[in-house]
Amino acid sequence: MSITPKSEFLHILTSRGFVQDCTDLEGLDDLLRKETVSAYIGYDCTGPSLHVGHLVNIMMLRWLQKTGHRPIALMGGGTTRIGDPSGKDETRQLLTDEKIAENMNSLRGVFAKYITFEEQGGDLPNGAIQPNNADWLDALGYISFLREYGRHFTINRMLTFESVKGRLDREQPLTFLEFNYMLLQAYDFLELYKRTGCRLQMGGSDQWGNIVNGVDLTRRIEGVEVFGLTTPLLTTSDGRKMGKTAQGAVWLNPDMLSAYDFWQFWRNSTDADVGRFLKLFTELPVAECERLGSLEGAEINEAKQILATEVTSLAHGRAAAEAAAATAAETFAGGAGAELPVVEFGAGEMPISAAQLFVRAGLAASGKEAKRLIEGGGARMGERAIENPGEMIDAEALAEPQRLSAGKKRHALARLAG
Repeated sequence: MSITPKSEFLHILTSRGFVQDCTDLEGLDDLLRKETVSAYIGYDCTGPSLHVGHLVNIMMLRWLQKTGHRPIALMGGGTTRIGDPSGKDETRQLLTDEKIAENMNSLRGVFAKYITFEEQGGDLPNGAIQPNNADWLDALGYISFLREYGRHFTINRMLTFESVKGRLDREQPLTFLEFNYMLLQAYDFLELYKRTGCRLQMGGSDQWGNIVNGVDLTRRIEGVEVFGLTTPLLTTSDGRKMGKTAQGAVWLNPDMLSAYDFWQFWRNSTDADVGRFLKLFTELPVAECERLGSLEGAEINEAKQILATEVTSLAHGRAAAEAAAATAAETFAGGAGAELPVVEFGAGEMPISAAQLFVRAGLAASGKEAKRLIEGGGARMGERAIENPGEMIDAEALAEPQRLSAGKKRHALARLAG
């Protein structure tokens, strides 16, 4: 990085590892020091929850507001109808308008945990807003739009962007509908500048091409200096994509993933990731993050618990985070753990084989995986080791809730329904 940022926002982002690229870092730094800046990140409404892979961007919006600027969480009610081709090998499934609206409402609850919206903050001068790009995209006349804005884009340049080039290199189809996504996302920046004075778009490094398009279009049409900034593609130290596990995505909505499971995800971070994750996903001072990340042996496990509790506090609240930590301590000490994920069995399902019991509890993806787990000595029910995948578990065995364990770190509570 060629400059040392003087604005509080960029100083925090750079010191904590958020910044990958910026269209003009020095110019943005100057602007942030002179005035309150509105900045946005766009989120398509493809599902009812975001996952931890989105947390880097959400934390940027949080830091933006904490340093006196205004965050804009743009909802892609319009662009979701098309689907962003970035990072995708195939066309996204198109959603109905009703499903998009339902997802949008669900997502708002996630953002409210991290940023304060105008209507929540009373006279807060930099209260966040959550516009919907369908408000302007739905009103566009296609021919007029192409005549006015399409002439600022060339096919030659669009073909150089990774979101398009990668798909074509892999000989995967890219529909004309998706190809238009770039124009519409660029237009979002222009429209947000006109409506709110927004001067900065942020996003992941996979969005660099889309962001640059928006910066260029807004500069051309409005003659104003606007900026784009991206974060690094986040992977774990062993190269895995952040936010994915063998059990699926690590969701931010509590009705899709319990606070306990969320806490456990962070507690299970590898030693090499602890310091970096503390800087990105908590508000602990940088020096403290680096100190905790440098610990070894048993002490690094304490650092992981701090990481898990701090991240879970932001997503689920301090009380839920501390309850998850207490449940984990109780579980590892041999207790049942009231906050463990629960799977209920109807009387008609009993008896059930031990292998299927672990599959139903979400501790194995298949009967074959459950068999390997059991035969490898990694399966327990309460304090008893399960040794035979074919052992039949009857209703009497679940008369009292039983803690199932797959190894030392994954647990569930099995009980009879009713």
